[in-house]
Amino acid sequence: MNKPRTTTLLGIAAAIVVLLAAVGAVIADVTRRTNGAPAAFSPALDPGTPLTGPAPDFTLTDQFGRRVSLHSFRGKVVILAFNDSQCTTICPLTTTAMVGARSLLGAAGSRVALLGIDANPTSTSINDVRTYSESHGMVHSWHFLTGSLAQLKRVWKAYHIEVAVQRGQIDHTPALFVISPGGRLKKVYLTQMSYASIPQQAQLLAQEASSLVPAHPRVGSQLSYAEISPISPAASVTLPRAGGGTIRFGPGAAPRLYLFFATWDSQVTDLRHQLVALDSYQSRAAAIGLPRLVAVDEGSVEPSPAALPRLLVGLGHPLSYPVAVDRSGRVADGLGVQDEPWLALVSATGRPLWYYDVSALGWPSEPSLERSVRAGLAHAHVPSGTAAIQAALAGSPPALAALHRQARELLGGQSALVSRVRALRGYPVVINAWASWCGPCRSEFGLFGSASALYGRRVAFLGVDTSDSSGDARTFLAAHPVSYPSYQASDPSALSSIAVFSNLPTTIFLDRRGKVVNVHIGQYDSQGSLDQDIATYAVGAG
Repeated sequence: MNKPRTTTLLGIAAAIVVLLAAVGAVIADVTRRTNGAPAAFSPALDPGTPLTGPAPDFTLTDQFGRRVSLHSFRGKVVILAFNDSQCTTICPLTTTAMVGARSLLGAAGSRVALLGIDANPTSTSINDVRTYSESHGMVHSWHFLTGSLAQLKRVWKAYHIEVAVQRGQIDHTPALFVISPGGRLKKVYLTQMSYASIPQQAQLLAQEASSLVPAHPRVGSQLSYAEISPISPAASVTLPRAGGGTIRFGPGAAPRLYLFFATWDSQVTDLRHQLVALDSYQSRAAAIGLPRLVAVDEGSVEPSPAALPRLLVGLGHPLSYPVAVDRSGRVADGLGVQDEPWLALVSATGRPLWYYDVSALGWPSEPSLERSVRAGLAHAHVPSGTAAIQAALAGSPPALAALHRQARELLGGQSALVSRVRALRGYPVVINAWASWCGPCRSEFGLFGSASALYGRRVAFLGVDTSDSSGDARTFLAAHPVSYPSYQASDPSALSSIAVFSNLPTTIFLDRRGKVVNVHIGQYDSQGSLDQDIATYAVGAG
């Protein structure tokens, strides 16, 4: 199947504090900072940080091969985003909000210019930025700029954009700037991975642009900025079905396998071929006792209502599985979809069992998909919720039972952690380093809850909350059932006596003698991948 490709991930860069000394402002953690926003302001939104000073000028090349300079847009409000030209995560949400913002200003939208600058150091050709623009229906809606890597690096540096390739994936600061008609920086926003909040983000940008345009034109929406509740897979909802009719989404008589996608995934993967290939899985599923497949098009980020019908017609024949349309984004948010395409296995009761980031890992072969789904189904009967997990782990060996009694507690610092690890000699130990503000940490935390319930009689699990506030950490732990406590450390370097790491999340595996046998840097994309590492480096460790 397709090889894994590079993709823009939020990673740790969106949560660290980035100092913009040149413009006299600080971009702070968007999940904790409010900047005077009302108490009901959604944590999925950044209300924006005011900036001062001139916007650094640049001259680059757009998707038509034309030279474009920032100063040529004097007299217009400029909304400037740094986007990965191969992105299937945050960038499409950001560009959708940008287009929506200008649309909300009606005729006054002509006073707003949309610019993007490529933030992918490995895909910098004119064809790369043009293909992204075509896939998202934005060819004539903006200027997506690129240049030589040296040229791009100069602009990234001027705007304090961090760009790196980590484990084959592109990681960049997801910053979006608003620049006044006079060419001065006014605000910076850090965009986040939330489908449902796109209209709110568009309204935020439109209101800021309106404040900078003469006569302050009316913004064509009046949305609340309160958090939009995601739709949990344990809740029932009816979604429209492509081609007509509806599809019920939620608990049912049997588990279900979902594929989330958008038509623009065709830019970076052979989407049409793979959609047809999944017909084979669907035809075998019932006979081999596996869940049926339902595809979900993420309509909230499609370039137009015609995009999905055009894709389906182009397949040549109807798919054997239904395709629903999630226009609100709340269903994808409820299942924690962080990328496109994305596979998710859900139990009959609506409990997430397994997920798989196709875009980052490549399409699984049919045998691999079947194995992963079977492994995920093994977690269907693993208890969830603190009381159920505690009951299932009753009778564990004393050292492990002591961990279970402290489930979800936030304990002392790194010295206490080191002492606890020493006291657990004789048991394999899995240490997960996380923070409440870290998006990938939040995404994988449920996998550790399930794994700790399944393996907690044989393996010691510990959490390390790092570079976080104790209040935020305790609030997070209260909402996420796991069978073990976490220790708080001031920063990753404080744990050098156990293992050296600099990114979050990181998972450290120690054998029964307390020796580090593996360090996994980054998010676990599926229950199966975490379970495999536990089986290899913990259960199977000497």
